[in-house]
Amino acid sequence: MFDPREKIALFIDGANLYAAAKSLGFDIDYRRLLQEFQSKGYLLRAYYYTALAEEQEYSSIRPLIDWLDYNGYTVVTKPTKEFVDASGRRKIKGNMDIELAVHVMEMAETIDHLVLFSGDGDFRSLVEAVQRKGRKVTVVSTLSTQPPMIADELRRQADHFVDLAQMRDKVGRDPSERAQRQAERVQTETFEDDFEEDEVL
Repeated sequence: MFDPREKIALFIDGANLYAAAKSLGFDIDYRRLLQEFQSKGYLLRAYYYTALAEEQEYSSIRPLIDWLDYNGYTVVTKPTKEFVDASGRRKIKGNMDIELAVHVMEMAETIDHLVLFSGDGDFRSLVEAVQRKGRKVTVVSTLSTQPPMIADELRRQADHFVDLAQMRDKVGRDPSERAQRQAERVQTETFEDDFEEDEVL
């Protein structure tokens, strides 16, 4: 599927990958994800796309975005838009499909193999356009959920499909590890607070 001489670029639909991994019961370890594809060829670029609610003082995704930015990913964000639908319900919209598609088309001349982390059927035409330029396309999503998180037309169009469930051992992190890390962080902060108080005395 991968040739070690290939120039590879990753295009990660952040919300879609998060939903797929969550439905499979694990978290993505983004350091391991990068290493996995660096071992398959020349990883030219790894893009991560997500919308952010800018009005919020704290966003739970902000620490991840900052970490990705400092650790080999090109993070592309835009603010979410809030609107009221026809039935009067407040809705939040944050679609990054256009940004992702524009970057794919810009990079298509430079890369040999595009890896798209999304199951969104809207990307079928994009995949076809890149293939017409002679590029290989691998799509990563999952069929292992009910309903499947990948659109059938996208899976059919891709040169290769990789089920995220099969990548769990290589790029996954058990959610229980997060609780353990948070407990360790609290313990470290408590120790540091105690240490600082001792210095003041």
